[in-house]
Amino acid sequence: MQMNIAEAKAKLSELIAAAERGEEVVIARGGKPIVRLVSVHQKGPAFRIGIADGVVSRVPDFLEPMAENEIALWS
Repeated sequence: MQMNIAEAKAKLSELIAAAERGEEVVIARGGKPIVRLVSVHQKGPAFRIGIADGVVSRVPDFLEPMAENEIALWS
């Protein structure tokens, strides 16, 4: 939902309730979006264990010394 500042002032309670429900609330000036109202308690996507399963095939061992050619790449 998008509305201009003057209308947003009159409907602030309604906009806050919409943001709390997770709706996108955009306030505009002269028809151009300037701010987005979001709830502080809005839930983002849940972290999922195994999200990279099948994507990452080999995790580098950061504790092993680098080979000479790898060190040369950093110089």
